[in-house]
Amino acid sequence: MAEYHPQSPAAPEEGWTTIIRPRTGWFDIDLAELWRYRDLTLMFVKRNFTVLYKQTVLGPAWIILNPLITTVLFNVVFGGLAGLSTDGSPSFLFYMAGNTVWTFFSSCINNTANTFVANSQVFGKVYFPRLTTPISQALTSLINFFIQFVMYALFWVGFALTGADMHLTPWLIALPLVVVEVMLLGLGVGIIVSSLTTKYRDLAIAVGFGVQLWMYVSPVVYPLSSLGESPRLRALMMLNPMTAPIEVFRMATLGTGTVSVGGLVYSVVFTLAALALGTILFSRIEKTFMDTV
Repeated sequence: MAEYHPQSPAAPEEGWTTIIRPRTGWFDIDLAELWRYRDLTLMFVKRNFTVLYKQTVLGPAWIILNPLITTVLFNVVFGGLAGLSTDGSPSFLFYMAGNTVWTFFSSCINNTANTFVANSQVFGKVYFPRLTTPISQALTSLINFFIQFVMYALFWVGFALTGADMHLTPWLIALPLVVVEVMLLGLGVGIIVSSLTTKYRDLAIAVGFGVQLWMYVSPVVYPLSSLGESPRLRALMMLNPMTAPIEVFRMATLGTGTVSVGGLVYSVVFTLAALALGTILFSRIEKTFMDTV
């Protein structure tokens, strides 16, 4: 990663307006530079949508159809056939709430997992802050989440009009912060994976399977309260950083869930640690990536 040092007009004898030097530190992320390249980040976001839905029959409608179909399947399999508890909430909304949050998180990971490999041709031709590419993927996932949240809100209003047993709670105030945390957690884990895939390419294949397994150890298709008879299993579940955000989302919009301040603090600390580790790895790998492709 290069570092720019604009020179003042007072030193014309040097003959240069910009000096590019390599960075050698462990945490070489210039936030001011990232902000200067915000237009490029937005351009990448537009590119992500164009590439993803180009030459598709339904186009962006898949943003809604994917979680909707998954929710229907969850409702039939886990709610109908398996008869899992939903803490008294309407089963359809219960599964849609968990699926909406999880789809957002998993897309952040999956879309950033191939950052280096997918952009190797661009990285080798022109300089720009490489971190703009995974950030653009996370922002793309955030836009998709807002669209899916609007769909969830419409279903919520429909169930509320029928007198379903659910209600909003003061946790709704914390929901924007939880959404940001989920995005940063997905971004942190995603850039860790993207950094490791430069050396271990098969990791990109395994990440999709790993994220799918992660979902089943998260309270997406079952409430945390259903583990009350097994304190050890419940304690292990609380080590999952996605447990608290999913429970907060349900508590905020449905009035059901198991939320603890300790669990939220742990989730935030885990998120910051993953983001810091991912940033350090990303910073180190981007300096030598073009030597290994």
